[in-house]
Amino acid sequence: MIRRVRLGRRRSLQRLAALAASIAVSDAKSAANSPQAALRPVRIGLLRYGTVAWEIDTMRHHRLDVRHGVTVHVRELASNEALKIALQAGAVDLIVTDWLWVARQRADGVRYCFVPYSCAVGALLVPAASPLRSLGELRGRRVGVAGGPLDKSWLLLRALVQRDHGFDAGGARGDSEPVFGAPPLLAAELQRGRLDAVLTYWHHAARLQAAGARTLASVSQIIAALGIAADVPMLGFALHDDWAERDPQALAGFVAASLASKALLDRSNDEWHRLVPLLGADDAAVAASLRDGYRAGIPRRWGAREREAAAQLHAILARIGGERLVGRAAALPPGTFWPGALF
Repeated sequence: MIRRVRLGRRRSLQRLAALAASIAVSDAKSAANSPQAALRPVRIGLLRYGTVAWEIDTMRHHRLDVRHGVTVHVRELASNEALKIALQAGAVDLIVTDWLWVARQRADGVRYCFVPYSCAVGALLVPAASPLRSLGELRGRRVGVAGGPLDKSWLLLRALVQRDHGFDAGGARGDSEPVFGAPPLLAAELQRGRLDAVLTYWHHAARLQAAGARTLASVSQIIAALGIAADVPMLGFALHDDWAERDPQALAGFVAASLASKALLDRSNDEWHRLVPLLGADDAAVAASLRDGYRAGIPRRWGAREREAAAQLHAILARIGGERLVGRAAALPPGTFWPGALF
Protein backbone atom coordinates (compact mmCIF):
# COMPACT_ATOMS: atom_id res chain seq x y z
CA MET A 1 0.00 0.00 0.00
CA ILE A 2 1.39 3.39 -0.91
CA ARG A 3 2.16 5.46 2.14
CA ARG A 4 0.77 8.97 1.60
CA VAL A 5 3.67 11.31 2.09
CA ARG A 6 2.89 14.94 2.61
CA LEU A 7 5.61 17.19 1.23
CA GLY A 8 5.49 19.61 4.13
CA ARG A 9 7.56 22.70 4.59
CA ARG A 10 10.21 21.44 6.94
CA ARG A 11 12.28 24.55 6.60
CA SER A 12 10.84 28.04 6.79
CA LEU A 13 11.28 30.60 4.04
CA GLN A 14 13.27 32.68 6.48
CA ARG A 15 15.74 29.85 6.92
CA LEU A 16 16.11 29.39 3.18
CA ALA A 17 16.78 33.08 2.76
CA ALA A 18 19.24 33.11 5.66
CA LEU A 19 21.03 30.11 4.18
CA ALA A 20 21.31 31.85 0.82
CA ALA A 21 22.91 34.83 2.50
CA SER A 22 25.30 32.73 4.61
CA ILE A 23 26.59 30.69 1.68
CA ALA A 24 27.71 33.80 -0.16
CA VAL A 25 28.91 35.88 2.78
CA SER A 26 32.56 35.13 2.11
CA ASP A 27 32.11 36.22 -1.50
CA ALA A 28 30.62 39.53 -0.41
CA LYS A 29 33.51 40.21 1.97
CA SER A 30 36.19 39.41 -0.58
CA ALA A 31 34.42 41.36 -3.31
CA ALA A 32 34.25 44.51 -1.22
CA ASN A 33 37.95 45.21 -1.77
CA SER A 34 38.07 43.95 -5.35
CA PRO A 35 35.45 45.49 -7.66
CA GLN A 36 36.59 43.51 -10.68
CA ALA A 37 36.26 40.24 -8.80
CA ALA A 38 32.81 41.14 -7.42
CA LEU A 39 30.85 39.59 -10.28
CA ARG A 40 32.06 36.19 -11.32
CA PRO A 41 30.55 34.80 -14.54
CA VAL A 42 28.51 31.60 -14.37
CA ARG A 43 27.41 29.99 -17.63
CA ILE A 44 24.36 27.75 -17.45
CA GLY A 45 22.83 25.64 -20.21
CA LEU A 46 19.03 25.62 -20.28
CA LEU A 47 16.16 24.27 -22.27
CA ARG A 48 14.17 27.30 -23.32
CA TYR A 49 10.87 26.04 -21.98
CA GLY A 50 12.26 23.87 -19.19
CA THR A 51 11.24 24.38 -15.58
CA VAL A 52 14.74 25.53 -14.63
CA ALA A 53 14.22 28.56 -16.85
CA TRP A 54 11.58 29.81 -14.40
CA GLU A 55 14.06 29.92 -11.55
CA ILE A 56 16.86 31.44 -13.61
CA ASP A 57 14.53 34.09 -15.02
CA THR A 58 13.49 34.99 -11.48
CA MET A 59 17.12 35.14 -10.44
CA ARG A 60 18.15 37.46 -13.25
CA HIS A 61 15.01 39.62 -13.16
CA HIS A 62 15.59 40.47 -9.50
CA ARG A 63 19.40 40.54 -9.86
CA LEU A 64 19.74 37.88 -7.19
CA ASP A 65 22.84 36.60 -8.96
CA VAL A 66 24.45 40.04 -8.72
CA ARG A 67 23.52 40.29 -5.04
CA HIS A 68 25.51 37.12 -4.45
CA GLY A 69 28.58 38.10 -6.41
CA VAL A 70 27.95 36.38 -9.75
CA THR A 71 26.45 37.17 -13.12
CA VAL A 72 24.56 34.35 -14.79
CA HIS A 73 24.83 33.90 -18.56
CA VAL A 74 22.25 31.62 -20.19
CA ARG A 75 22.87 29.40 -23.19
CA GLU A 76 19.66 27.95 -24.56
CA LEU A 77 19.94 24.48 -26.09
CA ALA A 78 17.47 22.20 -27.83
CA SER A 79 17.62 18.95 -25.84
CA ASN A 80 18.93 17.29 -22.70
CA GLU A 81 21.60 15.56 -24.76
CA ALA A 82 22.72 18.91 -26.13
CA LEU A 83 23.03 20.18 -22.56
CA LYS A 84 25.29 17.29 -21.59
CA ILE A 85 27.44 17.77 -24.68
CA ALA A 86 27.81 21.47 -23.89
CA LEU A 87 28.93 20.65 -20.33
CA GLN A 88 31.36 18.03 -21.54
CA ALA A 89 32.79 20.45 -24.11
CA GLY A 90 33.26 23.20 -21.51
CA ALA A 91 30.79 25.49 -23.27
CA VAL A 92 28.80 25.91 -20.04
CA ASP A 93 29.64 25.60 -16.36
CA LEU A 94 26.35 24.10 -15.18
CA ILE A 95 23.37 22.15 -16.45
CA VAL A 96 20.46 20.49 -14.68
CA THR A 97 20.28 16.72 -14.80
CA ASP A 98 19.94 13.83 -12.34
CA TRP A 99 22.63 12.58 -10.01
CA LEU A 100 22.41 9.15 -11.60
CA TRP A 101 24.07 10.58 -14.73
CA VAL A 102 26.66 12.36 -12.57
CA ALA A 103 27.42 9.10 -10.73
CA ARG A 104 27.82 7.20 -14.00
CA GLN A 105 30.22 9.81 -15.35
CA ARG A 106 32.18 9.81 -12.12
CA ALA A 107 32.51 6.03 -12.22
CA ASP A 108 34.05 6.45 -15.68
CA GLY A 109 36.64 8.84 -14.27
CA VAL A 110 34.99 12.15 -15.24
CA ARG A 111 34.86 14.34 -12.15
CA TYR A 112 31.38 15.80 -12.23
CA CYS A 113 29.48 16.60 -9.06
CA PHE A 114 25.90 17.45 -8.14
CA VAL A 115 24.13 20.28 -6.30
CA PRO A 116 20.40 19.72 -5.51
CA TYR A 117 17.80 21.63 -7.51
CA SER A 118 14.46 19.83 -7.11
CA CYS A 119 12.76 16.85 -5.47
CA ALA A 120 9.95 16.96 -8.04
CA VAL A 121 9.98 13.87 -10.25
CA GLY A 122 6.59 12.85 -11.56
CA ALA A 123 3.44 10.87 -10.98
CA LEU A 124 1.26 8.04 -12.22
CA LEU A 125 -2.12 9.44 -13.25
CA VAL A 126 -5.45 7.99 -14.33
CA PRO A 127 -8.60 9.63 -15.72
CA ALA A 128 -10.92 11.08 -13.09
CA ALA A 129 -13.54 8.40 -13.75
CA SER A 130 -11.08 5.52 -13.78
CA PRO A 131 -11.95 2.54 -11.58
CA LEU A 132 -8.26 2.05 -10.69
CA ARG A 133 -7.53 2.68 -7.02
CA SER A 134 -4.26 0.80 -6.41
CA LEU A 135 -1.07 -0.16 -8.20
CA GLY A 136 -2.11 -3.81 -8.07
CA GLU A 137 -4.91 -2.99 -10.51
CA LEU A 138 -2.40 -2.11 -13.24
CA ARG A 139 -2.27 -5.77 -14.23
CA GLY A 140 -3.55 -6.12 -17.78
CA ARG A 141 -3.66 -2.34 -18.29
CA ARG A 142 -2.05 -0.09 -20.90
CA VAL A 143 0.36 2.22 -19.09
CA GLY A 144 1.93 5.19 -20.85
CA VAL A 145 5.52 5.89 -19.78
CA ALA A 146 7.47 9.06 -20.51
CA GLY A 147 11.22 8.59 -20.74
CA GLY A 148 11.64 5.11 -22.17
CA PRO A 149 12.25 1.63 -20.71
CA LEU A 150 15.16 2.83 -18.52
CA ASP A 151 13.32 5.80 -17.05
CA LYS A 152 14.03 5.89 -13.31
CA SER A 153 10.42 6.40 -12.29
CA TRP A 154 9.30 3.47 -14.44
CA LEU A 155 11.92 1.16 -12.96
CA LEU A 156 10.93 2.14 -9.44
CA LEU A 157 7.26 1.57 -10.21
CA ARG A 158 8.08 -1.86 -11.63
CA ALA A 159 10.10 -2.73 -8.52
CA LEU A 160 7.26 -1.79 -6.18
CA VAL A 161 4.57 -3.57 -8.18
CA GLN A 162 6.72 -6.70 -8.38
CA ARG A 163 7.38 -6.67 -4.65
CA ASP A 164 3.87 -5.86 -3.42
CA HIS A 165 1.64 -7.35 -6.12
CA GLY A 166 3.72 -10.10 -7.71
CA PHE A 167 3.58 -9.14 -11.37
CA ASP A 168 5.80 -7.37 -13.87
CA ALA A 169 4.36 -4.01 -14.94
CA GLY A 170 6.97 -4.07 -17.70
CA GLY A 171 4.89 -6.56 -19.60
CA ALA A 172 7.47 -9.35 -19.84
CA ARG A 173 4.75 -11.93 -19.16
CA GLY A 174 1.88 -9.97 -20.59
CA ASP A 175 0.99 -8.66 -17.12
CA SER A 176 0.58 -5.13 -18.46
CA GLU A 177 1.37 -3.23 -21.63
CA PRO A 178 3.77 -0.27 -21.37
CA VAL A 179 3.48 2.38 -24.07
CA PHE A 180 6.53 4.63 -24.33
CA GLY A 181 6.22 8.07 -25.83
CA ALA A 182 6.59 11.83 -25.49
CA PRO A 183 4.64 13.35 -22.58
CA PRO A 184 2.23 15.46 -24.70
CA LEU A 185 1.33 12.44 -26.84
CA LEU A 186 0.77 10.25 -23.79
CA ALA A 187 -1.40 12.94 -22.20
CA ALA A 188 -3.55 13.12 -25.32
CA GLU A 189 -3.88 9.32 -25.42
CA LEU A 190 -4.95 9.23 -21.77
CA GLN A 191 -7.59 11.89 -22.36
CA ARG A 192 -8.89 9.96 -25.39
CA GLY A 193 -9.25 6.80 -23.33
CA ARG A 194 -6.55 4.86 -25.19
CA LEU A 195 -4.39 4.48 -22.08
CA ASP A 196 -5.43 3.36 -18.62
CA ALA A 197 -2.69 5.30 -16.82
CA VAL A 198 0.28 7.56 -17.57
CA LEU A 199 3.56 7.84 -15.68
CA THR A 200 4.97 11.23 -16.60
CA TYR A 201 7.20 14.09 -15.47
CA TRP A 202 5.90 16.38 -12.77
CA HIS A 203 5.16 19.44 -14.92
CA HIS A 204 3.22 17.35 -17.42
CA ALA A 205 1.46 15.67 -14.51
CA ALA A 206 0.52 19.12 -13.20
CA ARG A 207 -1.16 19.94 -16.52
CA LEU A 208 -3.07 16.66 -16.48
CA GLN A 209 -4.16 17.25 -12.89
CA ALA A 210 -5.47 20.68 -13.83
CA ALA A 211 -7.46 19.01 -16.61
CA GLY A 212 -9.07 16.64 -14.11
CA ALA A 213 -6.78 13.60 -14.04
CA ARG A 214 -6.31 11.83 -10.70
CA THR A 215 -2.97 10.87 -9.18
CA LEU A 216 -2.77 7.17 -8.43
CA ALA A 217 0.71 7.50 -6.94
CA SER A 218 3.42 10.14 -7.04
CA VAL A 219 6.98 9.01 -7.64
CA SER A 220 7.84 10.38 -4.18
CA GLN A 221 5.25 8.02 -2.70
CA ILE A 222 6.67 5.12 -4.70
CA ILE A 223 10.16 5.91 -3.40
CA ALA A 224 8.89 6.09 0.18
CA ALA A 225 7.04 2.79 -0.24
CA LEU A 226 10.32 1.18 -1.31
CA GLY A 227 11.77 2.07 2.08
CA ILE A 228 13.60 5.31 1.30
CA ALA A 229 12.94 7.38 4.41
CA ALA A 230 13.97 10.86 3.19
CA ASP A 231 13.06 13.14 0.31
CA VAL A 232 15.81 12.85 -2.30
CA PRO A 233 16.40 15.68 -4.77
CA MET A 234 16.61 13.75 -8.03
CA LEU A 235 17.46 16.76 -10.20
CA GLY A 236 20.30 19.14 -9.63
CA PHE A 237 23.03 21.29 -11.09
CA ALA A 238 25.82 19.19 -12.59
CA LEU A 239 29.26 20.74 -12.83
CA HIS A 240 32.88 19.69 -13.17
CA ASP A 241 35.07 19.51 -10.08
CA ASP A 242 37.71 21.52 -11.93
CA TRP A 243 35.40 24.52 -12.19
CA ALA A 244 34.33 24.22 -8.54
CA GLU A 245 37.97 24.07 -7.44
CA ARG A 246 39.08 26.86 -9.76
CA ASP A 247 36.35 29.31 -8.72
CA PRO A 248 34.60 28.15 -5.54
CA GLN A 249 33.22 31.63 -4.91
CA ALA A 250 31.36 31.57 -8.24
CA LEU A 251 29.75 28.26 -7.36
CA ALA A 252 28.88 29.33 -3.81
CA GLY A 253 27.40 32.58 -5.12
CA PHE A 254 25.31 30.75 -7.69
CA VAL A 255 23.99 28.26 -5.12
CA ALA A 256 23.07 31.16 -2.83
CA ALA A 257 21.28 32.94 -5.68
CA SER A 258 19.43 29.72 -6.54
CA LEU A 259 18.20 29.33 -2.96
CA ALA A 260 17.15 32.97 -2.84
CA SER A 261 15.19 32.52 -6.08
CA LYS A 262 13.45 29.44 -4.68
CA ALA A 263 12.52 31.36 -1.53
CA LEU A 264 10.95 34.12 -3.63
CA LEU A 265 9.03 31.66 -5.82
CA ASP A 266 7.86 29.86 -2.69
CA ARG A 267 6.33 32.92 -1.06
CA SER A 268 5.23 35.17 -3.92
CA ASN A 269 2.19 34.48 -6.09
CA ASP A 270 2.85 37.75 -7.91
CA GLU A 271 6.13 36.32 -9.15
CA TRP A 272 4.25 33.44 -10.75
CA HIS A 273 1.94 35.90 -12.51
CA ARG A 274 5.02 37.53 -13.99
CA LEU A 275 6.27 34.13 -15.19
CA VAL A 276 3.05 33.17 -17.03
CA PRO A 277 4.58 33.73 -20.52
CA LEU A 278 7.36 31.25 -19.64
CA LEU A 279 4.97 28.69 -18.21
CA GLY A 280 3.17 28.19 -21.51
CA ALA A 281 -0.10 28.04 -19.59
CA ASP A 282 -2.96 30.29 -20.63
CA ASP A 283 -5.33 28.57 -18.22
CA ALA A 284 -5.19 29.85 -14.63
CA ALA A 285 -5.76 26.37 -13.21
CA VAL A 286 -2.79 24.98 -15.16
CA ALA A 287 -0.56 27.87 -14.04
CA ALA A 288 -1.58 27.31 -10.41
CA SER A 289 -0.90 23.58 -10.72
CA LEU A 290 2.57 24.25 -12.13
CA ARG A 291 3.27 26.74 -9.33
CA ASP A 292 2.19 24.27 -6.66
CA GLY A 293 4.18 21.45 -8.25
CA TYR A 294 7.34 23.56 -8.33
CA ARG A 295 6.89 24.58 -4.71
CA ALA A 296 6.33 21.00 -3.58
CA GLY A 297 9.62 20.05 -5.22
CA ILE A 298 11.79 22.63 -3.47
CA PRO A 299 14.41 20.71 -1.42
CA ARG A 300 13.92 21.64 2.23
CA ARG A 301 16.80 19.61 3.59
CA TRP A 302 20.01 18.20 2.15
CA GLY A 303 22.26 16.59 4.70
CA ALA A 304 23.71 13.23 5.69
CA ARG A 305 20.27 11.58 5.94
CA GLU A 306 19.29 12.61 2.43
CA ARG A 307 22.64 11.58 0.97
CA GLU A 308 22.32 8.17 2.56
CA ALA A 309 18.82 7.90 1.11
CA ALA A 310 20.24 8.75 -2.32
CA ALA A 311 22.78 5.94 -1.95
CA GLN A 312 19.98 3.50 -1.05
CA LEU A 313 17.94 4.65 -4.04
CA HIS A 314 20.96 4.23 -6.32
CA ALA A 315 21.34 0.65 -5.08
CA ILE A 316 17.71 -0.11 -5.97
CA LEU A 317 18.06 1.43 -9.43
CA ALA A 318 21.34 -0.36 -10.07
CA ARG A 319 19.72 -3.67 -9.19
CA ILE A 320 16.74 -3.06 -11.48
CA GLY A 321 18.36 -1.22 -14.38
CA GLY A 322 21.77 -2.86 -14.30
CA GLU A 323 24.76 -1.67 -16.28
CA ARG A 324 22.57 -0.26 -19.04
CA LEU A 325 21.36 2.32 -16.53
CA VAL A 326 24.25 2.94 -14.14
CA GLY A 327 27.26 1.90 -16.22
CA ARG A 328 30.21 1.10 -13.97
CA ALA A 329 28.64 2.83 -10.98
CA ALA A 330 27.44 -0.29 -9.15
CA ALA A 331 27.49 1.89 -6.01
CA LEU A 332 27.28 5.64 -5.66
CA PRO A 333 30.83 6.93 -6.24
CA PRO A 334 32.44 9.15 -3.58
CA GLY A 335 32.33 12.81 -4.51
CA THR A 336 29.08 12.58 -6.48
CA PHE A 337 27.59 15.32 -4.30
CA TRP A 338 29.39 18.66 -3.95
CA PRO A 339 30.38 18.89 -0.27
CA GLY A 340 29.62 22.62 -0.05
CA ALA A 341 25.86 22.18 -0.58
CA LEU A 342 24.46 21.24 2.82
CA PHE A 343 21.29 22.66 4.30
